[in-house]
Amino acid sequence: MRTLDLSPLFRSSVGFDRLTRLMDAAQRVDEGQLAYPPYNIEQDGEDSYRITMAVAGFGEDELSITAQETQLVVAGKPSKDETPRTYLHRGIAGRAFERRFELADHIRVVGASLVNGLLHIELKREVPEAMKPRTIKIESAKGQPQVIENKAA
Repeated sequence: MRTLDLSPLFRSSVGFDRLTRLMDAAQRVDEGQLAYPPYNIEQDGEDSYRITMAVAGFGEDELSITAQETQLVVAGKPSKDETPRTYLHRGIAGRAFERRFELADHIRVVGASLVNGLLHIELKREVPEAMKPRTIKIESAKGQPQVIENKAA
């Protein structure tokens, strides 16, 4: 495996600690963790996204979704079934899981739904007005610059 040294990039940068943590976490990912449960990440529009996870056998009360700052955690813990069963073939895993997603700045979880064994998590990018580009009028006389037009990024 090839190791990248990004220290030259961080010598003149401030506040990119999160990027370093993301790269470290990407190198430490366990292959078994990548396989269960399977998921898709879709872009529905310019600023909307959807994560779809296959969670067959889990009910709404057995799943939890937690969004905290830039991390989304989806966990599933099956309830204990008191009925003894004899399986001839067991292909539906039904084991506990915890899947973490790193979210970019200004991504907000809008909602979630469980339909036909698929958990859909809706995400939306909401850039604050202060961070959107704006046009500044240049004045030739002494005076304060004025914002004349707001434009979406």
